[in-house]
Amino acid sequence: MLTIEISKPGAPDVLRPAERPIPTPQNEEIVIRVAAAGVARADLLQRQGHYPPPKGASDIPGLDVAGTVYALGAGVRSWKVGDEVCAILTGGGYAEYCAVPSMQALPIPKGWTYVEAATLPENLFTVYDNVVTRGGLRAGETILIHGGSSGIGTMAIMLAGAKGAHAFATAGSAEKCVACLQLGAEHAINYKEEDFVAEAQKLTQSRGVNLILDMVGGSYLDRNLDALAVEGRLVIVATQGGRTATLDIGKLLLKRLRVMGSTMRARPSEAKGEVAAALFADIWPLLPAKDHIRPMVDSTFPLAEAWRAHERLESGGNIGKIVLVT
Repeated sequence: MLTIEISKPGAPDVLRPAERPIPTPQNEEIVIRVAAAGVARADLLQRQGHYPPPKGASDIPGLDVAGTVYALGAGVRSWKVGDEVCAILTGGGYAEYCAVPSMQALPIPKGWTYVEAATLPENLFTVYDNVVTRGGLRAGETILIHGGSSGIGTMAIMLAGAKGAHAFATAGSAEKCVACLQLGAEHAINYKEEDFVAEAQKLTQSRGVNLILDMVGGSYLDRNLDALAVEGRLVIVATQGGRTATLDIGKLLLKRLRVMGSTMRARPSEAKGEVAAALFADIWPLLPAKDHIRPMVDSTFPLAEAWRAHERLESGGNIGKIVLVT
């Protein structure tokens, strides 16, 4: 099968097509014939040598795919060969076939293509777990979403709308702000021209927002605390602005704030299976309508040209998810 290997840490051109055997499913695994694979910022970090795969995971990048079930491992009862599925992976998505624990797969929603379904797993698992499960977003609350035009950001805006919350988003250009508004954000803040703390306070009549979903990390920590309401929650899912910062504990105490962080990739299959089950019950019934949550595909590239997809993501110009097609 065709795969994409990282020949050495470096720029996008270190991604090289290679041939490997089709994986054999282990106990409770399925092998998926991949039709489309999502491209995530974590893939860029892995390619650069900053985010090695967890022990035992494939060295091939790629954290989500959509396709058909090709083979079943022992003990698999929930799927049959030929089923159309999308799945979150620990690695291995940049390939024509990949193996994944069966509990990490979900059926492709009715009316969604393979390319559209490939936008779901990594984004929706991450957003649902952090915004709904950990962040506790409720109807009527306000959420500030940093990086609103990214794959994670666009999904968070749509999910907040589906939950009856009021979404505000930050983005780095007028075009991206318009895209956030079209997805359902009630206000979009161009962080290059406006102070998101001042805007968040103004939009909430100086109360602050109830929840912040942050992909920046260190450089935003103190300002995020300023933007939060009393009893507010900050959920950090990436560190594009650095891994360290000074925490003003006084702000934390005075406003009774909660600061949380999580990653999805290194969690055991059972934990990912729990998220999949929650999504299937709570969100999957909404997807066929393509109403609140709809596909956000920025662009597609052939699998063999994965380096072009990485260039696109690194350019910062994408709105939504970039997808590889086999």
